[in-house]
Amino acid sequence: MPFMSRLPGRLRCGHELVCSVLRKANIWTPACLLMPAGRFLPANDARVAGTVKAIETHLVDHGFVARYTQDPAVDGMPHGEGMFLACTFWLADNYVLQNRRQDAERMFERLLNIRNDVGLLSEEYDPVAKRLLGNFPQAFSHVGLVNTAFNLARGSSQSATGPTAGDE
Repeated sequence: MPFMSRLPGRLRCGHELVCSVLRKANIWTPACLLMPAGRFLPANDARVAGTVKAIETHLVDHGFVARYTQDPAVDGMPHGEGMFLACTFWLADNYVLQNRRQDAERMFERLLNIRNDVGLLSEEYDPVAKRLLGNFPQAFSHVGLVNTAFNLARGSSQSATGPTAGDE
């Protein structure tokens, strides 16, 4: 039984509701890419596919994913933050779950190619200056690397429709 089906209705819609409200406000966050991994929605759900498409359209730059819609009117911060590596791994994971293996492999290879000389990643990356930015080394980036490597190695054995018997 999927995790979400065991939650009360008002909790079950929480993350999906947040993503829906943000989508209507044209504010994008890659956190919504975690919905299939958290079993909130299956990877082949139209809302997940729409979220992936929106992230590709609004937050991907030079093959990497921004942490959120950068808008000084919304967050008060100037433009210029680097691409957030954990979010880029989350998009690659969605590609795996949606059977877009070539896209996942390309994104994973792009991420592997930016590691430093001892294989470490930072929190962010500037694809124009081609340099690692932010906290270094960054655990979230390395957790993403391990998860995506695992997902690619496992392939599409986990159904895009949700968990299978024994997954829990």
